Formats: sequence, C-alpha cells, structure tokens
Amino acid sequence: MLRFECDYGEGAAQPVLDLLAKTNLEQTPGYGEDGYCAAAADKIRTLCDAPDAAVHFMVGATQANLTIIDAALKPWQGVLCAETGHIHAHETGSVEATGHKCLALPATAGKITAGQIRAAVEDHRANPSHEHEVQPGMVYLSNPTEVGTLYSKEELTDISAACYELGLYLFVDGARMAYGLTSPANDLNLQDYAALCDVFYLGGTKCGALFGEAVVITNDELKTDFRYAIKQHGGMLAKGRLLGLQFLALLDGEDGTGCSPYFTMAARANRQALDIRAAFEAKGAALLHNSSTNQQFFVLPDAWHSALAENYAMSGMGKPDADHTAVRICTSWATRPEAVARLIADVQNL
Repeated sequence: MLRFECDYGEGAAQPVLDLLAKTNLEQTPGYGEDGYCAAAADKIRTLCDAPDAAVHFMVGATQANLTIIDAALKPWQGVLCAETGHIHAHETGSVEATGHKCLALPATAGKITAGQIRAAVEDHRANPSHEHEVQPGMVYLSNPTEVGTLYSKEELTDISAACYELGLYLFVDGARMAYGLTSPANDLNLQDYAALCDVFYLGGTKCGALFGEAVVITNDELKTDFRYAIKQHGGMLAKGRLLGLQFLALLDGEDGTGCSPYFTMAARANRQALDIRAAFEAKGAALLHNSSTNQQFFVLPDAWHSALAENYAMSGMGKPDADHTAVRICTSWATRPEAVARLIADVQNL
C-alpha cells in the first residue's frame, strides 16, 4: 500500500535526524532557552526581515492555534475564520475549549475576503444587543487553505488592512507554509507575512520535521507574557532544544532563495502533486478544488476509486453523487519518485 492520504506520514528529513544524532549527548538548558533555539529564532527573524519579532517553538499545530488564540483574545471574544478552516472543522473544538468561539464565515475555494470580515464586524457592532453576542477579536487564515488554495498578496493585504481598521488581530496558520511559499501560484514571501500579520507560524510537522512549529509574533501587544500562555497550555517542551535544532537543520544554508531543505523538499512535493494532477486530468477526472500545492482533490467514478484504493491510501472527501467519490491525494517532503510514477501509470491504465 502506497500512502498518499497526508503529508505527515513519514518521520523526519535526513538533515534533521543527522543534527539530532550529532547533538544527542550535549547538555543544554531546558524549555527552549538553549543556544539552538536562539540560533533558529535569529535565522527566522532574518528570513522574515523582522529583527524585533518574537519567535517561539511549539510541538504541533493544534497546540499552536489554541495557544495563540487564547493568549490574544479577551474572554468574551471569538475568532473569525472560514467554515472550512482547520480550527473550525478539524480540531475537535479545541479553541472553544479555551472559551473562545470560532465565528465561521462561508468560504469560496477555502478562502474568506476582507469584505466578509468587514461585514461580520460591522453587523456585530450595529446590533443593539451586540454585548450579548461573541465579539470578533481576531481573524484566522490558513495558507495554504484546507483545500490547497492560496491567498494572493493582494488578498492578504486587503485582509490585513481590514483587520487594522477594525481593530482585529490577523493570525495565519502556516502548518503547510513551505508548500505554499514554493507553489508556482504563490506571490507571497516571509517578509510579506511579517509585515501583514500580527502572528503566523512556519510549520515543521508537515514540512520535514519530526514535530514542531515556529510561531512568529510581530505585534508587540501579543509578545508580552506569551511564554506563560505556552506553559499553561502544555506547550513548553522540557527538551525544547529538539524544536530549535530541527528548524536549524531545515533552514540550513537558506539565503532567501529557497535553497534550504525546508523549501527544496516542499517544491519537489508540489511538482509531484502537479504531475499527479496532470495525469488525472488527462484521464478525464474532475477537480474538486483547484489547488496548486501538494494537496490535490479529485472527483472519481466509483470504479476508478475502488481500483485505486486497492493499492493507494487516499483521504475520502465524500460522495458528490451516487456514482462518484471525491478524494484528496497528498504528496509530502518525503514522497518517493517511484511511488509517484507508479500512481501515474495506474491512473493512465484505468
């Protein structure tokens, strides 16, 4: 069985394992206060051109999401997001468990707009009983989105401007940041994220690390006492150096041109995904979503789905009708060329 259902099925990239092994018996301070975490944070600040940013390392994306949101919002506030957003649809109410509601908006291709955000906040403020409702305090985006689509620089700039005008924090979930930044359809860079967002993170778990996300906070209001929030939410890893080490390995040699493993592995996964997409489209399969990243979504006749499911693990995305099954096929930083070639050949032979 070849597995194409997610981008976190393998362990870690070899540079990560090599650096972990090399430094295994070194003694360092705990809780992320070691030299490796400091060096990784400095590297990320340089790449973001954000020398004053606070950088914190957390174990996983759900933990990062709920910690950031809970630390930023007042008890009566909630977070605006797409109805397909990860915090709303895939995290078991973890944000709500902190006392903050996900205020979901209808999504188009997995995205929401500045106009929707303005309308939601203005409608809330115009309601004579607004103090009886959850107050929007933050906007959450994921880029790439849950359906593999990307916000453009223009879209993110418009959303950032709306958040600034309305007094909302803007938070971008970057669990798949590497795949987004290396997509042929992307026109954003890390400096744009640092300039336009109050807080975002570079994902590691899905991008070559064993585990870990690098949270970047650019808004001074959110920097104060953030480590208290990390600790309270169980995110302060005693062996914190394990997180910093992994980002040092993934970003080794990076000079802003995408030459480090973090970017080269993601770019390869995107190319593989688009090759798979081309094979399905040539065969006549319909697209469920128009993605240019490592996640691809197809609507398959049930006979095709049954045939492929014998040898390939795919994520089910429901049944659009009685005769078709929608699937997600996902490549990763570790997807082998021979696995892609075999899948493409089997698609051609359907």
